[in-house]
Order: sequence, then C-alpha cells, then structure tokens
Amino acid sequence: MIYRARHVVPMVGPPIENGAVVVAGDTIAAVGTWDGIRPAWAGEAEDLGEVILMPGLINAHCHLDYTGLRGALLRPESFAAWIQRINAVKRDLTEDDFLAAIEKGCTECINTGTTTVLNIESFPGLLPKMRRPPLRTWWFFELIDLRQTPPAEDIVSTAMNFLGQRPEWRGGVGLSPHAPYTASIELFRLSRAMARRHGLPVTTHIGESHEEQTMFADGAGPLFNFLRSVGRPMADCGNGRSSLRILAEAAAIGPETIIAHLNELPVEDEPLLQPHGFLHDISVVHCPRSHRYFSHRPFPMARLRALEVNVCLGTDSLASNQSLNMFEEMRAAREIFPEISPGEFIEMATTNGARALGLAGRLGVLRAGAQADLIAIRGGDGANLSERIIDHQGNVDWAVVSGVSVRMSAK
Repeated sequence: MIYRARHVVPMVGPPIENGAVVVAGDTIAAVGTWDGIRPAWAGEAEDLGEVILMPGLINAHCHLDYTGLRGALLRPESFAAWIQRINAVKRDLTEDDFLAAIEKGCTECINTGTTTVLNIESFPGLLPKMRRPPLRTWWFFELIDLRQTPPAEDIVSTAMNFLGQRPEWRGGVGLSPHAPYTASIELFRLSRAMARRHGLPVTTHIGESHEEQTMFADGAGPLFNFLRSVGRPMADCGNGRSSLRILAEAAAIGPETIIAHLNELPVEDEPLLQPHGFLHDISVVHCPRSHRYFSHRPFPMARLRALEVNVCLGTDSLASNQSLNMFEEMRAAREIFPEISPGEFIEMATTNGARALGLAGRLGVLRAGAQADLIAIRGGDGANLSERIIDHQGNVDWAVVSGVSVRMSAK
C-alpha cells in the first residue's frame, strides 16, 4: 500500500512535500516524493489529501489502569497525601473497573495520535482477561516490596509466556520497580538483573517530588513520616544522598534505565549523567501537565539537555492529568520551555521514546525498515509544519499501527 500526503514528516531528514510512504505488511518499505515513489512501486495507492503524514506518537510514561480517575482527585496538599488518597480510591475499584479503564485509555491514546505507550501495569493478572490492545504497548510490571518481596521471577516468566502465546499483541513486557521509597535496593537489583538476562526494558519513578528528596537526604518530611508509619525500613534515609545516587552507587539502576520524572536533580548528582558517567545513557520522561498538577519545582530541562540526556515526553495517569493527548503535552512543554524549538518537542514524543526502548530507527520514524505506525493530521503551511503539528487539536484524522488501519471512535 502506498499512502500519499501533502506533507510527509519522516523525523529523519527534512519534511517531504507531495510525499508518499510505502507500507509492506507491518513495515515501511520506502519513503520519498510521490513522483519518485509511484513509478518504482506497484500496488494500491491511497491519497490522504491535504494532511501531514508522520510517525505515530510515543507516550513514554503512562498508567492506563487509572484512566477512570480523571478529575477524581483534587490537587493534594502534599505528595504523600496524594499517595494515600489514590490508594484509598483504588481499594473501591473492581477488576472490571480497571479493565474498562485500560480499554478506554487505549482508545483515547489511539484517537489522539499515540501508537506506542509505555504503560506501568499495577495488576498483571488483568492481562489474560483483556482484549488485544489496538496500539503497540509495553507492559511494565510494577514491583513493590514494602511489606513482602513479590515473586518477580515468576511474574516475568508468566508475562513472557503470556505474550509469547499472543503474537498478535504488539509491543512487549518490561519491569518497573515502582520507586525507591516503595521498592528495596534488592528488588531494584533483581529487576535489573532479570531485565538484562531476558532483554527486557526497565523503568521506574525517581526524584519525582521534593518530598522524596527530603525523605532520602534529610530523613524528614511528609513522605518520610507516612512511610515510616506504615512500617517501611528507613535506614537508607537521612544520609545526605538522593535516591538517584543511592540506587546508582548500589548498581541497582543502570544506563539502560528509563526514569520517569527526575524532577529533583541535585547538582552533585550531575557527574553521574555526564559523558562517561555511570548513568550517561539513561532516558528521562517528563510529564509536563502532571508536573503542573503537583506544583513540583521546575523540571531541570536545560541541565538534562546540557548533559545530553535523552528526554522523552509522557502523560502520566489521569489521576494527575486531564487527558492522554500527547499533542497537549507538547504544547504544555512549549509553554514552559519556549527556548526549545518545536521540532525538538516532536522528537521528544517520537524518536526519543523509541531510543528509550532501544528501538531507534525502528519506531518513531518513517524510513525503510521501520514499523509502519503512522498518523495523519490536518495540514498547514509547509514553512511551519512543526508548529502546526504541536498545535493540532482533538483527534487525529487517520492512524495505522503495524500496517493495519485502526478504527477510530466518533469525535
């Protein structure tokens, strides 16, 4: 199949006016101008018209389980209070509630142009009861050992067997020790070792709030008090070190780790991220609107970029956001960081997410050999394509995942 469009934005090389993308099965076979593609490739062609054809967006951090919590939680007085509140709300939800939330979240992602999502899955037991998701999903199994060590090896084995029996499911599985305040050093180490053994990605929340920084560095604050009250051992707190440094020095995370948030980055930790530093190749996911919801301190975007860290964008969950729309995340980021070019924000929502997964050149781009994940949005002035992309409102006009047209819900 050949798809023709007024503009093709491949994310590798400049935009192509009167462009075309050739899809063979689930893979892109060629990208170029219509005049160059049509004579060289036989087969059916579809003219999409006055649209921008581009790679599907990659949401690098999401919790689909909580899609049903949109607007359910008022802005908290502290991060610790928010944790307690969401835990209380979750206790009142049924398995069917979570299954419906995941399905609704997948539909919202597809409708708004996301074709790949890195999802933190709190309830792995739900997967066998789900219908095949319409988008490419990495299911990161959340691991917590506040009170007992979960059977991580059994969870990974079950997950890999499950997806191995469902080749039609696009994406994969990964591990997510939840955060340094809910997962022990031992659990982080085990997760990293198993991920490397099985070739799985790993992600975690680190440095999300100032309360986390205060807990570990100073042994104080609302989060410290709350976790101590529920029986968490606190010997790793009050030693003047950040959670990032504690995990890095224990080799419990590595350069392959995808870190969600990292809103707190002490200056003394920057050498860890510098070229030749232990964590230089990490990826960091910024969730601008969730960050705003919590009123976190300013995200260290300039410092991370100066350190050449791979920064991606995500939505987080609807327990701290109003939608799963990645175009809205790009607009929020542009508002906060006007010094960054629009094209770079689009990279954060496409190519950078692919790099985080170790799939650079295979996802988030339109090039021969890449997965055929494409979206089309209403077109605009060729001189302002990046701005036009970020300013896109509402649902996308058209989407293909793995070469298959995805049926869109009504707008």
